[in-house]
Amino acid sequence: MTGPDPQPESARAIRVLHLGKYFPPTVGGMETYLHALCRAQARAGMQCSALVHQERLGLRSTREDSPAGKNGVTVVRAAVWARMVFTPLSPTLPLWLARMLRSEQPHILHLHLPNPSAIWALFSRRARQIPWVVHWQSDVVPSRHSLGLRLFYRIYRPFERRLLARAARVIATSPPYLESSEPLALFRQKCRIVPLGIEPLPALEEVTADTGEMPLRVLAVGRLTYYKGFDYLIRAVASVPDVELHLVGTGEQDVQLRRLAQDLGVQGRVHFHGYLDAGELASQYAACHCLCLPSIERTEAFGLVLLEAMSLGRATLATRIEGSGTGWVVSEGETGLLAPPADAEALAACLRQLRENRDLRKRLGDNGRQRFNSCFHINRSADGVSAIYDEILQSAPCAAHRRVSVQPSAESPGPARAVPPALRLSGYRHRRLQHGRHGRRGGEARRHSAAASSATGCLGRHPDRHTLRLAPRPHTGDQHGCGWPA
Repeated sequence: MTGPDPQPESARAIRVLHLGKYFPPTVGGMETYLHALCRAQARAGMQCSALVHQERLGLRSTREDSPAGKNGVTVVRAAVWARMVFTPLSPTLPLWLARMLRSEQPHILHLHLPNPSAIWALFSRRARQIPWVVHWQSDVVPSRHSLGLRLFYRIYRPFERRLLARAARVIATSPPYLESSEPLALFRQKCRIVPLGIEPLPALEEVTADTGEMPLRVLAVGRLTYYKGFDYLIRAVASVPDVELHLVGTGEQDVQLRRLAQDLGVQGRVHFHGYLDAGELASQYAACHCLCLPSIERTEAFGLVLLEAMSLGRATLATRIEGSGTGWVVSEGETGLLAPPADAEALAACLRQLRENRDLRKRLGDNGRQRFNSCFHINRSADGVSAIYDEILQSAPCAAHRRVSVQPSAESPGPARAVPPALRLSGYRHRRLQHGRHGRRGGEARRHSAAASSATGCLGRHPDRHTLRLAPRPHTGDQHGCGWPA
């Protein structure tokens, strides 16, 4: 008789199913990181697959293989029938989730949030039998600019909390965001910090972008939406002569921003490029003197465009948003400059400083490239994620496919403890037996089981005999300036 899958002997045997929102060529920070992470994991020998949504509305789902190393990455894009408050609605996604859990048989389910479709994992029996990693890329910030988003979050929040409670580990992307995140406050003990990373953009050494000639070329990249703060940047450019702004991206504020540039009389110095492919975007980076990210809310949790600029040795200008990672990614005075959010005058003062000091631009760019290589290369981020996978799979056997006894390792920070009886049977069968046989005592047993399961990050079925090694305390220090543990 064929038994369940054994625990993978090494990282190279790990099978991971990522559940994300979109996947390139869809443009966005979450999409860029998910793509880069899958490629890095595949190169390391993992078997990766990703379940995401189609970008356009339609009834057709697709399955494709993206080459990356010898294994490749399987990407399934579930059909999207409608959208509501920036949320794709896909009735076929839970069917694809069940199918991929059955066919891929992953050891880890990696959920990238925010993504309301991740809720479907809560209702999947197969999903509940394997450990989850929640990648917390941003809070859902109930903005005053969007009434629909505020109302939607009231419905979404209980499910969000349930996803966090069910997760074996939660990955935060920067120390400031972890410290300020209200949803993560109750789950700090299972949080780990792994900064995001990207593949470095292709170097264009033959292009000399900074010749000391005016005007100053400022590049801004992102979706043209309210929280990006591009209106404040246009106002800042209008008050500083000899500055050109090259704005790359599309979005609902396109017409409004063009009208603002015209009203301020700077339509000749503000250039709207719309969507650019990778090669065209690399050319814009090569030609600019600095990149500016003038976001105004914590919805901007990290700012991957800052990493793109740093990888090419470009100076950066960002906003000091309280609780966001942008002011942590940019080391003020070392790799870039910081200004208060929603402050056009402060942005203008920074632009003047960069325009008048070519040596400053070069120093910030060189330091930024060094910080990128040491902290934000995708291989660095993928290694951090792999360490979390190992931490999960080497600790308590959370999934039904792992029946082996897990003994504490020599460097284990805590002793092995016997699993409490309430943990041996969980789920519907356990609740039914306890409630039916013991009346009111069933509620106490269920609370005991839930507490024990939360400690291990697992609410699935468990073997009858094994020992549990306590996980190490979370590393949240910043000993190397990157949020990585010592």
